[in-house]
Parts: sequence; structure tokens; C-alpha cells
Amino acid sequence: MRRQHGFTLLEVMVALAIVALTLGAIIRASGVYAGNAAYLKQRTFAQWIAQNKAIEYQVLEKFPRPGRDEGRVEFADHEWRWQVKISATDDSRLRRLDIRVALGDADPEDEPVATLVAFVGKPM
Repeated sequence: MRRQHGFTLLEVMVALAIVALTLGAIIRASGVYAGNAAYLKQRTFAQWIAQNKAIEYQVLEKFPRPGRDEGRVEFADHEWRWQVKISATDDSRLRRLDIRVALGDADPEDEPVATLVAFVGKPM
């Protein structure tokens, strides 16, 4: 009598379980990667907006007074809110800018996507 070569039902079931677990882990890792990529994209855009605000203050010909400034900007098909807190420093010729950027209607004070600290010198 010749013996048949092949897999038993138990071997096939174990192989399918291993494949299912592996595919589940791959799908989960792909989802996490996609979520991280979207977060990093938002964070990069918010950082650009903050840097643009800092540069705007640096190229102005007037020295900013301590206080707050805020506004909205359309960038990368999204609306962003920015807030700048202007503070005096120990050097009277410098101002500190604390810039916060939030996405949509989120409050930049409570839910910033990006923050930036910059300094502005008094124009000569």
C-alpha cells in the first residue's frame, strides 16, 4: 500500500492561524504608521506657520509691545489658529515671542499642534 503525501487537516489549521495572526499584526502596524504620518504632516504644517509668524515679526520695522496677538490662516487646505504671546525680556532691546498653532477651532492655548519660541530685536 502506498502512502499519500500531503498535509493533515491539523497542519493546515495551524498554518492558517499563523497566517491570520501575521496579517493582523501587519494591518495594525500599517494603521499605526498611517496615523503617525498624518500627525507628523499636521505638526510640520503647524511648525511652518509658527516659523512664518516669527519671521513676520522679525522683518517688521516696528518693535512689538508686550501682549497677545492671534488670528487665523488658511494653509494646506486647512484652517489654523495661531496665538503669539509677546513678553519683555531682561534686555530692553529684545522681545520674546511664544507662538502656538492649533488646527481648526481648537484653542492654541490648550491644544497646540506646534509651539515655537522666538526673539525679536529692536530695529536700529
